[in-house]
Amino acid sequence: MIDINNSKRVFKEYVSNYNLQDGKIALKVAHILRVSELSKKIATSLNLSEEDIKLAELIGLLHDIGRFEQVRKYNTFIDKISINHGEYGAKILFEDNLIEKFNVDEKYYKVIKTAILNHNRSKIEDNLTEQELLHSKIIRDADKLDIFYVLLTDDIKNTYGCSAEDMQNETFSNEIIREFKEDHMIDYKKRATYGDIWISHMAYVFDFYYKSSYIVIKEKDYLNKLTQKMNFKNPQTIQMAQELLQIANDYIKSKI
Repeated sequence: MIDINNSKRVFKEYVSNYNLQDGKIALKVAHILRVSELSKKIATSLNLSEEDIKLAELIGLLHDIGRFEQVRKYNTFIDKISINHGEYGAKILFEDNLIEKFNVDEKYYKVIKTAILNHNRSKIEDNLTEQELLHSKIIRDADKLDIFYVLLTDDIKNTYGCSAEDMQNETFSNEIIREFKEDHMIDYKKRATYGDIWISHMAYVFDFYYKSSYIVIKEKDYLNKLTQKMNFKNPQTIQMAQELLQIANDYIKSKI
């Protein structure tokens, strides 16, 4: 049994231990609640059972539970200079036993843990069960859809760690450009500029699983708006940004 209302109450109690006036904490709470709702919508669009719809909603609620300690300890969302928030979230839930407070049947534990561990990996691990793979795909789509929303609506300082003025003057690394064009996958460890981070966000478009998600991206015009928000000033950066944007938009068309 999954009691979503109880799960939301427990989640609210958990985050109350952190400074909700902190912009990063407030951003993450709002993100999690939206992802939970998006996960529910994706699961519903796939005509899944009521059980799997509730499970998807719950995973959305739990997927970033490790973010709060990450901010408290390191004051950043950048995993490579702090902790892997997916792995840390799984630890909090299943080693520190936070999951017990959510009163969730143990039969769901493996699926929940697997989805959380895979939501922020470069790709989903192999040899998963059908249900584990399903929920890993749903949470990855829901998470990235809302990340686009956050990137558009929140301050660049919060989402990129630099000022809007600094971003305007950013450049791109040749290797990151190559990865976007050829591999459709970015090695985060190779990102050297804030502009590279923007490219890695644009590359999310290559990592969605469901047509409904691509339709949302197109209808919300996320990629064009995100490019405009960066307001790049360097002529070479502007030219390359438009080239990458075109590649991404063409890819969306191929998926719809």
